[in-house]
Amino acid sequence: MTQDPLAFEFFNEIGILEQLSGALLDGVLPKGMTRAQFSVLNHFVRLDVAEKSPAALASAFQVTRPTMTSTLGRMEKNGLISIRADPQDGRAKLVSLTPAGRAMRETCLSALAPMVPVLNGMVSQEEMNDLLPRLRAIRIRLDAARN
Repeated sequence: MTQDPLAFEFFNEIGILEQLSGALLDGVLPKGMTRAQFSVLNHFVRLDVAEKSPAALASAFQVTRPTMTSTLGRMEKNGLISIRADPQDGRAKLVSLTPAGRAMRETCLSALAPMVPVLNGMVSQEEMNDLLPRLRAIRIRLDAARN
């Protein structure tokens, strides 16, 4: 048996971590809130942006436009986001976070609070402090490479 290339092992570990952490997140999110919806809410708050087009959001999340449109439609129906016509281009739309969407993000973060001691038992603060800048740097480079 041959050894897998190091890069494959690296991305395989990231993929498994994503699956495991996603399952944890799915288990604590409020009823009706999906990981995709929470990610959109978090995206707006984390980047502190007022508006984004559905196409820009689809690109940011590496999903198809129809997939993003479906997610945004459910979010709009639940009052988490607002979608309006782009005044610069009547065919385009602009998405913004509503106060209810911002509050839902906070509700989701509160729902995650019980997971903090569990994670602290698995990964020490020292490990997190060591890994987070490295992971962030890798994410930034991967993000830049896709554009």
